[in-house]
Amino acid sequence: MKAALAALLLLATPAAAEIAVSQSIGQNGIAATLATLDAVDQPTPAERFALGGLRFLSGIESALQLQWRTGMDQALGQAGDTTGLPLLRLPLPPNPSPEPFQGALLSQLFADVDAKMQAARQDLAALPQGQDFALEVAFADLWFDVNANGARDAGEDAGAILGPQLMGWQWAERDPALPLPVIRFDTADAAWLAAYAHLLSGISNVVLAYDPAEAIDRVIAARMSLKVAPPSTGPDYSFDASFGQFMDTFAMVEGAVNKAPDVARAQAAKAQFLGMVEQNRRFWTLAVQETDNDREWIPAEGQTSALGFDLPPGTGPQWLAVLADGEALLTGRLLLPYWRGPGGQGVNFGRMFDDPRPISVTGWLQGWAAVPYMEQGPVVSDENLRRFDEMMLGNAGLMMVFLN
Repeated sequence: MKAALAALLLLATPAAAEIAVSQSIGQNGIAATLATLDAVDQPTPAERFALGGLRFLSGIESALQLQWRTGMDQALGQAGDTTGLPLLRLPLPPNPSPEPFQGALLSQLFADVDAKMQAARQDLAALPQGQDFALEVAFADLWFDVNANGARDAGEDAGAILGPQLMGWQWAERDPALPLPVIRFDTADAAWLAAYAHLLSGISNVVLAYDPAEAIDRVIAARMSLKVAPPSTGPDYSFDASFGQFMDTFAMVEGAVNKAPDVARAQAAKAQFLGMVEQNRRFWTLAVQETDNDREWIPAEGQTSALGFDLPPGTGPQWLAVLADGEALLTGRLLLPYWRGPGGQGVNFGRMFDDPRPISVTGWLQGWAAVPYMEQGPVVSDENLRRFDEMMLGNAGLMMVFLN
């Protein structure tokens, strides 16, 4: 998913060992390099940051391995793209003989991701405050052992898997003769990584709060009973390959959310999203204090990204304004507009996490499902989001994933 794109760069170590770690990943993979760093008794701040990045990436890798082993992308079909869930849209090498897929495996995937993100945040939280470090990693060294055979095979390079998500259409139009970038990470980027770990944990807890396993199994069983052909991404059009797969996705999602949720998971998701906002503020506070311009990941004003672009002036404050609106929605200080009823009222979005209930699509369209969350108060405006969209000149979606 897009959500992984940038974090796979966070694998560097202190200046004296950067090349060794980057080469270790290229030669031995994420798991082996993580094991080596885990054996260090007293990791330096840079090594601690590398541990956080490696744990983050090991979560992405284990998710890709589970998808490849079980043929999850083939079983879910269009659902993997249209639900917008992270990790399910990444291109994987084909598995000619996958194991049988069951819905519980998707729940396992997000439970594993949540656990790995928590471990990554623990490493990052142990970084000493106020102590700077600088780390480098070559993007060309990064790969995911998708088929878990310990070897770097075709289609497993980070560029092949995450390049399109990272750079959008520009990835397809890049000059293949140009080397992939080397990124120099610093103290501010630890906050960025922590924010992304919060984001993925938040999404994972939402999925687990409305565990989709039963709904997925029901849809797959019905497809088999109806003798529906497996989902296809080929060029041949068929009504079932378009509308039929859309209905499969809708049935999976509606079946998952229209039942009693796990309250603790929903409340945990809210806490993680608020943590993401907090770490974003910390990142931009640290980024604007930098005086260098050296192979940056996310550039502040006056800096250039190692990926070869600048952000428009004012990007940081405007993105933080968008996140502030999200925080206000989560805390109930602002309400979501609702299509029925007079002005001056709206939906308390944060209370939907505090007191989650089954989500009926028709109930929300008609209104009876919204009634428990309706309150009087100010409603959020789209002004900050609209300004951010205008600032990004058509690339707002990509940049929102990039900045998280």
